[in-house]
Amino acid sequence: MVISIRVIVGIIGSAVCVLLYAVPILTFKKVIREASVGEFSCIPYIITLFSALTWGWYGFPAVSCGWENLSVFGTCCIGVFFEISFISIYIWFAPREKKKFVILMLSLVLVIICAIVFSSSYIFHTHHVRKLFVGSIGIVTSMSMLSSPLVAVKQVIKTKSVEFMPFYLSLFSLLTSLIWVVYGILGRDPYIMAPNGVGCLTGILQLVVYCIYSRCKEPPKTLSYVEQINDLEVASSLGDVNGCKS
Repeated sequence: MVISIRVIVGIIGSAVCVLLYAVPILTFKKVIREASVGEFSCIPYIITLFSALTWGWYGFPAVSCGWENLSVFGTCCIGVFFEISFISIYIWFAPREKKKFVILMLSLVLVIICAIVFSSSYIFHTHHVRKLFVGSIGIVTSMSMLSSPLVAVKQVIKTKSVEFMPFYLSLFSLLTSLIWVVYGILGRDPYIMAPNGVGCLTGILQLVVYCIYSRCKEPPKTLSYVEQINDLEVASSLGDVNGCKS
């Protein structure tokens, strides 16, 4: 019974994550239309790719026991597809110097992932130890990604405007974290529960800040164009703590 409920929760979580993964499509439609990446940064997409690859490997039977985390694996596979697509578009339209930097960062990510896969496959020989190793790396990665909601909160407080922190995006990020917390509880998986629990707290913080500043009548302060672009890219393109968009 618990397994069936967990499967259903995982499917719902996957569906929500796919919607969040698709958010940057609007950004890259603009990149393609203008044939330029402008001031956009590719780093958030590379970090999200690393997170998706890490959690995807965590959900693979070589690490997890059988297909107990099939939903995590499937969701991350979709995430990898989206992120590779976004990064490819970025590389295509980026100037030479930015291309070199992105390719270098991407190569570093792939080397690290290969090292993780090799270590967990040939050095650690039990599922428990493999989950501990890969799950710990996933938690560290996820915690680093939690800076994205805080960037959005910082910008709202700085400008006294909620223009750059859409309500529904914040709400869906909170719901996604809640769903994966339930998924982790049902499977007694602390590596999924812990980062998503923190994700719930940051999601609640975003909604509280939104409610406070959405009623603010003071004219919003304006940031420079570059500041807006940099903050928004970090805030909108990082994923939730399982490599899903937030």
